[in-house]
Amino acid sequence: MRIPNLHHIRTGALLLGSLMFFGPVAQAKPLATPIKHIVVIFQENVSFDHYFATYPEATNPPGKPRFVAAPGTPSVNGLTGYLRNHNPNKANPFRLDRLQAATCDMNHEYAAEQRAFNAGLMDRFVEETGASYGGCKPAEVMGYFDGNIVTALWNYAQYYAMSDNSFGTTFGPSTVGALNLVAGQTHGATPANLPNEVANGTVIADPNPTYDDCSSTYRQTVAMRGTNVGNLLNKAQVSWGWFQGGFRPTSRLNGKAVCGAKSVNISGQKIPDYSTHHEPFQYYASTANPHHLAPTTVAMIGRSDRANHQYDLRDFWAAAAAGNMPAVSFLKAKMYQDGHAGYSNPLDEQAFLVQTLNRLQRLPEWKSTAVIIAYDDSDGWYDHVLGPIVNQSNDPKYDALSGPGACGKAAAGAYLDRCGYGPRLPLLVVSPWARQNFVDHSVTDQTSILRFIEDNWHLGRLGNQSFDAKAGSLLNMFDFSGKAHVRRLFLDPATGLKTP
Repeated sequence: MRIPNLHHIRTGALLLGSLMFFGPVAQAKPLATPIKHIVVIFQENVSFDHYFATYPEATNPPGKPRFVAAPGTPSVNGLTGYLRNHNPNKANPFRLDRLQAATCDMNHEYAAEQRAFNAGLMDRFVEETGASYGGCKPAEVMGYFDGNIVTALWNYAQYYAMSDNSFGTTFGPSTVGALNLVAGQTHGATPANLPNEVANGTVIADPNPTYDDCSSTYRQTVAMRGTNVGNLLNKAQVSWGWFQGGFRPTSRLNGKAVCGAKSVNISGQKIPDYSTHHEPFQYYASTANPHHLAPTTVAMIGRSDRANHQYDLRDFWAAAAAGNMPAVSFLKAKMYQDGHAGYSNPLDEQAFLVQTLNRLQRLPEWKSTAVIIAYDDSDGWYDHVLGPIVNQSNDPKYDALSGPGACGKAAAGAYLDRCGYGPRLPLLVVSPWARQNFVDHSVTDQTSILRFIEDNWHLGRLGNQSFDAKAGSLLNMFDFSGKAHVRRLFLDPATGLKTP
């Protein structure tokens, strides 16, 4: 008896699933680029100088992973010798070694970061964003890592493309960055005012999402109204999902999900896997999965069912193994591997990034995939560059960039408390279509990722003062002039060095 082709069975099942839940597939417009799969790895709390201050020159002490730049490696707008030794802050920048990988969490509040920037003088980081609790020393905010610690990221920059001129869309912490990534918008919150969390209807801190069973009961929650990129993708019938470590419930209590999974970081701390305020789609009723329901089948991952496009990170790999990787995927590490100072670190983060990219590069879809490594905020770490202020705000309580209560002068009708661009952040593109050993100097921000997704699938803009209308393009980091160079770079998760 002839055995049916398994690929045909798998393809037929996926097609049947799409017909059952979407109806007949609409005639789609051709993609704007050869990229059929975008994977956004969204990490935590790193300024550009904190990871790339001296790129591509590493100290290379004995016994540590050694980084030597390839010939012709371009320079970046990093810390010059003068700024390292004659800095305008109360302390000079200094190198952190691998044994110092676990650091304190800095102050990265919306107003504090503006005060640290001090009208572009960039000279008040120690006083304003340096941590001073629990034995933390404020001067630690001036610390940076080099290619002997964040070795994998420096190697990805060598082999693919990076930016040295990309910024947080606005000032502020994790939730602010996550909302900007998916909506270009932090305005539209209910309640409209929540001390130190929401001001004038704009999220400026880290309130928990209303539509999530795992939101902490001791913190007030916030709901967002308006449109996000998930809504646009659904309308265009493009498969997508947000995949986060720890999203799968460990139990249920009175019908509600309990997110109790924990992991141990390099310091021996047991850290919760899941953070609700890192999951932006849970703030919107239209894209939330409040009870953390599993997808109905692997074939439905990325499509509309009870999971509503919100998944555990393990679901991404299940879909990929089944040949069902969504067109747009946002990957969020477990907390101990997301790079956030205080509970994560660059070495645990490196393990996650390398393991993820090693697996992605082995997939047959790799030839049409672009991986974007980006960060939600700077954690308050020192960076010497003031970005362009494309959006002004005049909140007398929370704005402070150009003077008390001022971030320039807001236009009439502008939503307040969205001063930006904020701090400079790392941004890398890892793809067969990425320029090799290339540094992009054009101005981009977190919503440039949003705009790339919108443009590739012809989704249109979000409107309502979303920053996607102002975003610079990521296209300079790609080369679509010929065929894809299906090059792969496999690294060691522990050292970040190239494997044999």
